[in-house]
Amino acid sequence: MTEVRSICVYCGSRPGASPEFVAQAKVLGHAMVEAGITLVFGAGSIGIMGAVADAVLEAGGEAIGVIPRGLHRAEITHPNLTELYMVETMHERKAKMIELSDAFVAAPGGFGTLEELFEVLTWGQLGIHAKPIGLYNTEGYWNPLLRMLDHCLEQRFIDPFQRELVLEAETPATLFEALQAYEPHEHTVWQT
Repeated sequence: MTEVRSICVYCGSRPGASPEFVAQAKVLGHAMVEAGITLVFGAGSIGIMGAVADAVLEAGGEAIGVIPRGLHRAEITHPNLTELYMVETMHERKAKMIELSDAFVAAPGGFGTLEELFEVLTWGQLGIHAKPIGLYNTEGYWNPLLRMLDHCLEQRFIDPFQRELVLEAETPATLFEALQAYEPHEHTVWQT
């Protein structure tokens, strides 16, 4: 069992094609507060990122943002955060977000979301951390990625325990339950 008090949410700085993405981001934010979970995220006030943070803050929860100084000028940083960490690089940003979080959730997003998700997955695979990682699969957004991961398993580029690093749910309650129940695997990435 994993005690999850803070979740790093990786998600888009755009709202996406479906209004349901923003609506479900708000559902996620409210559910985090109900569960007593602090939000850690990329500090933006726009897109899915902003919707999750707004929902957390509206419900009286805590939202911790981490942003590089360079993006602070180019992106709209959320003005009402509980705490804001300004760092120098994207590498520092991701490391700080990992440090502050007990678990990770990817909501719909683009390249940045995918990059953050795969870095935290790789770190989990290598044993750098043993924290749970989940996909908030609203509107089936992550189904193509889940098929790709299954393909990687079928082609023996990953082991079953590595495929199991990726938890998935369509509702926050089910996702939080999976994150809390997560138990790290003892295998290493180098088994053949």
